[in-house]
Amino acid sequence: MARRKTKADETCPVARSADVIGDRWSLLIVRDAFDGVSRFGDFQRSLGVARNILSERLRRLVEADILETRPASDGTAYQAYVLTAKGESLFPVVVALRQWGEQHLFSRNEQHSVLMDKATEQPIPYMAPQSADGSALAPSETVVKKLP
Repeated sequence: MARRKTKADETCPVARSADVIGDRWSLLIVRDAFDGVSRFGDFQRSLGVARNILSERLRRLVEADILETRPASDGTAYQAYVLTAKGESLFPVVVALRQWGEQHLFSRNEQHSVLMDKATEQPIPYMAPQSADGSALAPSETVVKKLP
């Protein structure tokens, strides 16, 4: 059963974003695209998702201009799914979810992956909202302002 949209959903950027990329498979497809996956079969192997679900999510991500299709670079008849500029701008969102999961969803010695800076081979710094002067902002130090 589809969730009924509220008036607040119409003006809320979080609700609109969740409508586009808020389900598990869409987020994991975007994650895999950042990791270089581009072919349908490779997404399916990586995710273990049913073909019909993967097809639907890829279609929606293309419609939302997060992914685009291109001919495969190896000259085969396959098509590649590639992040658009709009899709690439989701990188901080994926990183924030990853870092939150690393911090809160694994035991101290439990094995997991960590996102590394290629140049320094160090884990990337923890992302956090910052004020104009660069200091960290707590939720209590922010306010949502409705624009006309």
